Amino acid sequence: MQRGETLYAIAFRYGLDYKGLAGANDIGAPYTIYVGQRISLSTVKASGRAKVATQRQKIDKQPAPAKVKPTAPIKSQGPNLHWRWPASGEVISGFSLSGRVNKGVDIGGKLGESVLAAADGVVVYAGGGLRGYGKLVIVKHNDQFLSAYGHNRKILVKEGENVKGGQVVAEIGSSSSNQEMLHFEIRRNGKPEDPLLYLPAKRGEL
Repeated sequence: MQRGETLYAIAFRYGLDYKGLAGANDIGAPYTIYVGQRISLSTVKASGRAKVATQRQKIDKQPAPAKVKPTAPIKSQGPNLHWRWPASGEVISGFSLSGRVNKGVDIGGKLGESVLAAADGVVVYAGGGLRGYGKLVIVKHNDQFLSAYGHNRKILVKEGENVKGGQVVAEIGSSSSNQEMLHFEIRRNGKPEDPLLYLPAKRGEL
């Protein structure tokens, strides 16, 4: 089901840390935003200097987003989160931030195959409002890490829902070029990182 805009989705779209974005706009946990609210886009410190974007985004999607229910804090494990593969297919397109940019990896599959949470977390976005991602699920794992699952045929979780690593969160769909696949990203403090740095070299149990 398509949902309204969320702070996490805005931060994801612009490659920002959701905590910094919330702080810049005086928005406290659970980071609820409302239709018509104006969000100032501000980056976190980069290379020792704070860079502030002058853009402003008006939230005009209907209906108003549902509040994300506060959940128990996820134990911070940093890079030691127990990551697992979100789908059983082979990587058909790797991570790259230059040339043909791909902020994650594309994993081949068949329509309707299961998409699994890559680690324990809470769903902070489930909808189709981010251009280029189709039906998208974003899971927050701790204060540093988010994972994203794009181009789904069907979303099977709701915002605010706690999920376990290996839990089915969606069904594989297809990209705009009709390639049946899952687009998977890992973001650390808002910035995309190569998922292959975190996923096990050999796929164990999914």
